[in-house]
Amino acid sequence: MPDGSGRPGRGWLLRLVIAFGFAQGAVSMARPAVSYRALSLGADERAIGVIAGVYALLPLFAAVPLGRRTDHGRCAPLLPVGVALIAGGCALSGTATSLGALAAWSGVMGLGHLCFVIGAQSIVARQSAPAEQDRNFGHFTIGASLGQLVGPIAAGALIGPDMDRSSALALVVSAAVAAAAVTSLWRIEYVARVPEAGSDRPRRVGRRSARGAGSSPAERAAKVPVLGILRTRGVPAGIFISLAVLSATDILTAYLPVVGEHRGIAPATVGVLLSLRAGATIACRLVMTPLLRMLGRRALIAVTCLLGGVLCAGVALPVPVWALAVMLVLLGFCLGVGQPLSMTTVVQAAPAAARSTALALRLTGNRLGQVAAPAGAGAIAGVAGVGAPFVMLGVLLLAAAGLGLRRDAPGGTCCSPAGRALAEKN
Repeated sequence: MPDGSGRPGRGWLLRLVIAFGFAQGAVSMARPAVSYRALSLGADERAIGVIAGVYALLPLFAAVPLGRRTDHGRCAPLLPVGVALIAGGCALSGTATSLGALAAWSGVMGLGHLCFVIGAQSIVARQSAPAEQDRNFGHFTIGASLGQLVGPIAAGALIGPDMDRSSALALVVSAAVAAAAVTSLWRIEYVARVPEAGSDRPRRVGRRSARGAGSSPAERAAKVPVLGILRTRGVPAGIFISLAVLSATDILTAYLPVVGEHRGIAPATVGVLLSLRAGATIACRLVMTPLLRMLGRRALIAVTCLLGGVLCAGVALPVPVWALAVMLVLLGFCLGVGQPLSMTTVVQAAPAAARSTALALRLTGNRLGQVAAPAGAGAIAGVAGVGAPFVMLGVLLLAAAGLGLRRDAPGGTCCSPAGRALAEKN
C-alpha cells in the first residue's frame, strides 16, 4: 500500500526483514551446531573446513540460473522453497550419523539459503527507488544480523557436554525456526516496482507484466551476457568486497567453536561471542546513513575493511575472553558495511534487465569464497593451528580495503541529491 507521500509503503520490507531474521537465525544456529556435531563424529579441523565448504558448493552452481529466473519477475517461489530447503537441511543434519551425510545436508541448507536470499534481494531491488536502495538494503540486512545475533546464543544454550545428542537437538530446533519464516511471507506481494521513464519513483506492475518489467520485448528476449555484467565498472570490486566480508563472517561462525574447544571456552560463551559480533553489525547498519554522509561509500568500505582485517588477524592471538569479546564487537561493526553497500553498487551498476542476475553473480562470488575460504582455512589450521585461518581472513580483508580505494570501486557518495534529501528526512 502507498503511504501518504505517494511512495510505496514499507510494510513489505518489514515483513521481509522478519522472514529473513527467522531464516538467517536458523542457519546461524545450525552452522555452529553442525561444527559441534562433526566434532562429536570424530572430525578434525580439515574435515570441518570441508563440511563448511560444501554448504556453499551447490549454491555456487545454482546462483546465476536462479538470478536469470528472477530477472523475469519470478521471485515468488524462491522464498518458500528456500525456507523448506533450510528447514529440511537443518533437520536432516541432526539425524546424520556420518560426516558425508552431514556435509550433504549442510549443502541442502546452503542451497535453501541461496534461494531465499536471491528472491528477497530481487524484491528489495525491484520495490525500491534508486535513491532508497542504500537505506532499504541496509534495513533488509538487519534481518540477517538479527538472525546471527540470536542463532548462536540459542545453539550455545542447547549444546552441552554430550555433543552428539545436544547438537542434534539444536539442529532440529533450528529447522523449526526456519519454518517460522513462512508466517511473514504470505503477505509479501511478489510484484515488481520499476522506475517510470525519467523518474526515480517506482510504479507498480502486475504479476504478469512483472516478468518483463522495465524492458522492451527485444530486451526481454536477449539475455545480458554474464561477462558483460562482470565488466561493468564497479561490479568486480563490489563482488570481491562482498566475498571478503562474507568469508570473514562465515569462518568466524564455523571456526570460533573450534577455537573455543582448543582454548577451553564453553559452547555457551562461544554463542555469546558470536552474538556480540552480530549485535555490533546491527548497530552499524542502523547508523549507516549518517556514516555514508560523512565518509562516502568508497572511503567507508575501505576504512572498515582495513580495520576488519587487523581485528580478524587479532582473533588468532591467545587473548583473554573479555579481550576477544571486544575485538569481535569492533569486528562486527566493521563487517556490517560491506554486504548492503555491495548490493547497492551491483544493482545500480548493472543493466536494468539483468539486475537479479548481477545480484546472483555477487552471491556466486560469496559462495565461491564460502567454498574456498573454509577449505583453505581447514588446510591452514591443520598445519599452522586453529588461529591461522583468521590471519588468512585478515589478509583477504586488507586486499578488499585496497580494492575499495580504486577508481572502479563502489561509488564515493551516499546516493543522489534526492537520496540525500530523503535520508535527511528519515
